Amino acid sequence: MLHFALAGNPNSGKTTLFNALTGSTAHVGNWPGVTVDKREGVYKKGEQPVNIIDLPGIYSLSPYTPEEVIARNFVLDEKPDCIINIVDATNLERNLYLTTQLMELDVPIVVALNMTDVLDKNGDCIDVRTLEKRIGLPVVEISALKGDNVDELMKRALETVQKPRKGVSVLKDSLLGSAIANAEIALQLKEVEAPLFHAVKLVEKDEIEVQTHPSEAKAVQAFIKENVAKGNETVDTEAEIADARYKYITAHFSTTLTRARKPDYNELSKSNKADKVLTHKWAGIPIFLVILFAVFHITFSEDFLFLGALIAPFGEWCALESDSVVKAIFFAGGLNSPGVILFNAMDAFTAWLGDMIITGVEGLGASAWAVGLVSDGILRGVFGVLSFLPQILVLFLLFSILEDTGYMARVAFMLDRIFRRFGVSGRAFMPMIMGFGCSVPAMINTRTLADEKEREATIRVIPFFSCGAKMPILLAVSGGIAASFGVGNADVITYSMYLLGMVVALLSLLIMRNTVARGETSPFIMELPIYHMPGLKNLMLHLWDKAKHFIQKAFTIIVASSIVVWFLSSYGWNWQYVDNMKDSILASLGQFVLPIFTPLGFGSQLSEWGWVFAVSAVTGLIAKEDVIATFGVLAACIGATVQGGLEEGVGEVMAMISATGIGIPALISFIAFNMLTIPCFAAAATAKAELGKGKFRWTLLFWLVTSFLVSTMIYTIGTWVWTIAIWVVVAALAVVGIVFWNKFADSKAEYEKNK
Repeated sequence: MLHFALAGNPNSGKTTLFNALTGSTAHVGNWPGVTVDKREGVYKKGEQPVNIIDLPGIYSLSPYTPEEVIARNFVLDEKPDCIINIVDATNLERNLYLTTQLMELDVPIVVALNMTDVLDKNGDCIDVRTLEKRIGLPVVEISALKGDNVDELMKRALETVQKPRKGVSVLKDSLLGSAIANAEIALQLKEVEAPLFHAVKLVEKDEIEVQTHPSEAKAVQAFIKENVAKGNETVDTEAEIADARYKYITAHFSTTLTRARKPDYNELSKSNKADKVLTHKWAGIPIFLVILFAVFHITFSEDFLFLGALIAPFGEWCALESDSVVKAIFFAGGLNSPGVILFNAMDAFTAWLGDMIITGVEGLGASAWAVGLVSDGILRGVFGVLSFLPQILVLFLLFSILEDTGYMARVAFMLDRIFRRFGVSGRAFMPMIMGFGCSVPAMINTRTLADEKEREATIRVIPFFSCGAKMPILLAVSGGIAASFGVGNADVITYSMYLLGMVVALLSLLIMRNTVARGETSPFIMELPIYHMPGLKNLMLHLWDKAKHFIQKAFTIIVASSIVVWFLSSYGWNWQYVDNMKDSILASLGQFVLPIFTPLGFGSQLSEWGWVFAVSAVTGLIAKEDVIATFGVLAACIGATVQGGLEEGVGEVMAMISATGIGIPALISFIAFNMLTIPCFAAAATAKAELGKGKFRWTLLFWLVTSFLVSTMIYTIGTWVWTIAIWVVVAALAVVGIVFWNKFADSKAEYEKNK
């Protein structure tokens, strides 16, 4: 099978093209660095299948960033059959800089001139045939977002790969052209592959190249000193080569672009006008928080736009009890938000399907334990989690829209000012925000961070940005609080808990970057993409990917966990079926671990059923969805208190509240603990792989200590307000401890330096 690599600048549409070619569900985000390492897919529309490799977005093949190292190593070591170079036609000169470097490789290359539809909209045009002739490579106009001409691109690539190609350079007539030619001859004599590319890097004093070919590097520098610098002057070879590339691009390639009108550099573009508001020094962050609240309001509110509260008669009508399934789906304390409407529809469907399945099982004459296994052990657990799928997808959709429009890149830029006070660059925000989707790819994405200690600290706080798996916990418990105590709205509580996770993450970063993870904050240079409408196809592919993984998890891990919980709650240590769950294996195990959670509010102070919260928190360590799945299974035994007509999850939580006597502070503490403690097995395994030996056990301890401290603080302050004074003293002692820690560390470092 042929192997084609996609290479291009960040925001050039490279990953969008990858999805268009492969039908893959690789995540497309409108910010630099979203692709950390290569992604692979198969193009199947041609005469033969082609393996497509999506490389990280890079500006050059110089090893300054982790992305550039990954891309450079791949094209040199893996030797793809062809490189498809994606060039943003709206930023021709900058994008072609990478092209001039790729041209120096002995690899067939096709240039995909992307975003030409944007040029057409502006009235600009590129003479593609002239550009193709001057650049010496096939050039194909495409629109990756719309999928235009991508098959023609692959057709040209398959034709190009049939002919071997030798590297050429635009630097041959430059000041350093003779030095490059001499270095190329020396490397050819050593039978080095792609000698021209390596020769240019030797002249640039590329660190990797100098280490690989030290004798040739010395000879090249001696030649430059004698023949270029004339023995008296010094030449910044790297700057000279960069300048020569841009001069060549301007003289030979940029002239193929014809603009409808001369650009007025004093005129603000639409994106710049929007940025004057959205990235304002003082208003930018509050605007982001308002947008974030709007996202949660659209997803979780049972009073959309607060119409029920603002229009009292309408709210009273919505709150009237009704047997109408349609009304229950669309109305509660007001008009339900789109996310809640979809949730209610899914809940009604799973309830109907569950009744049908149980009726069928009973009709087959199944024994009581078999009916219990299907009803309480499988359906309650799986459907209790599956009902939240629509809301999870709505949240993912809204976040994806913010990413693809280019807004999230602006948020990273704004937060860089704040993050630097915590010893972390704005670049760290990118993997953190990905944590709202899933912690696993977010942790992998930290490879873009240059400073190792900054990367370690970021990996540790990523789980605090609640992933989709934690959403059922937030929704069910916050809904139970609103329904049982008549306090607040589910969307406000959920939004507040998400903000809590972000605040805890920032404070944790501040502490780590001033103690165990001290180091230099890496610079954050970022190109802000223009605002544009996201592609519907890419959004749908992204949602399908999330839905597929969620459903797979529900019918594998969640089913298995629910069956185990049902078995442990239905059988005693004598392996006999028990009529009362208090006599079960699970009850005894729950009573054993219950005291551990007493400081958090859901421990020994609760009634005889209090252990259900402790057990649910422990099962959540396998997969966070297991918390609500466990509630669903256990509620079968105390379900007499569940009111009819309540949504899956919320009804189970209300049953737990009624049976245990738990209060609001303890319920908020329960949410916080599950948000902040050790994440699921998959995320923990990823953290172990990314952190390396010796650091993972401290990360586990960090997650446990943080979750216990924050949850205990919430419970104690919520129950006894006067304990604020105690926590203030604890915080002051912690600050004093950090100061002394740093002084000791500095003294030790100074001693080691002078020893």
